[in-house]
Amino acid sequence: MSGVGAINGYGVLAIYRFEMARTLRTLWQSVATPVITTSLYFVVFGSAIGSRMQSVDGVDYGAFIVPGLIMLSLLTQSISNASIGIYFPKFTGTVYELLSAPVSQWEIIVGYVGAAATKSIVLGLIILATATLFVPIKILHPGWMIAFLVLTSVTFSLFGFIIGIWANGFEQLSVVPMLVVTPLTFLGGAFYSIDMLPPFWRTVSLFNPVVYLVSGFRWSFYGAGDVGVGVSIGFTALFLLLCLAALTWIFRTGYRLKS
Repeated sequence: MSGVGAINGYGVLAIYRFEMARTLRTLWQSVATPVITTSLYFVVFGSAIGSRMQSVDGVDYGAFIVPGLIMLSLLTQSISNASIGIYFPKFTGTVYELLSAPVSQWEIIVGYVGAAATKSIVLGLIILATATLFVPIKILHPGWMIAFLVLTSVTFSLFGFIIGIWANGFEQLSVVPMLVVTPLTFLGGAFYSIDMLPPFWRTVSLFNPVVYLVSGFRWSFYGAGDVGVGVSIGFTALFLLLCLAALTWIFRTGYRLKS
C-alpha cells in the first residue's frame, strides 16, 4: 500500500466506477424499492395519520414527514451500500490484492465511501421527487439541505464501511442497520416532533443520536427543528471524525483485513 503522497486518482476512480457499475446492475431494485416504499409511507402515514393530525409545528403532516422519510432511507442505504462494497472483497479474497495495490488507505476509503454516498444522495433526491407527487414541499434553506444530505451520506457510508470490515458473515451486515439504526430512526422524530412527547420521554429521546440528524435536516426544509441546527451539525461532524479515527486504527492494525 502506498504511503502519503500524490493522490492516485486513477486508483480512486477505478474503485468508484466499479462500485457504481455494481449499482447499475441492480438499478431496478435500487430505484424502485425506495419509490414504492415512500409511496406506501404516504398512503399509511399521510392518509391514515394525516387525516387525524392535520399539521405539526404549522407544517402539513404529509410534508412534515418528508425529511424523516429521506433520512430513514439515507441512513440505511448509506450503511448498506458501503458495508456490502467492502465486504465482498473480503468474502472473495480480493481484498488482499486491493491492499497490495499502489493505493493508500484513504484512496480506498474515498473510492468505496464516495460511491456509497453518491448512491444514497441520488436515492434521497429520488425520494424527495417522489414526495412532491403527494404533497407540496417548500425548502427554505436548499443549500443547507444539500449540505445535510451530503454530510449524512458520507458519515454513515463511513460507518457502513466499518461494519463491512467488522462483519464475518452476511448476517452481521444486517444486524446494525436492522436492529439499531432503523429503530433509532423511527424513535428519533422521523414521523413526529419529540415536543409532542411527555417531558420524561422527550428527555430520553435527546439521547437518541438520530434525533439530531432528523431535526437538522427538517430545519433545512421548514426552518424549525426539535434541537438547534448548530447542535445537529456538530453531532454529525463529531460522528464523522469518530468514524475516520476508527478507520485509521483499522488500517494501521489490519483489523479483520489481514487475517
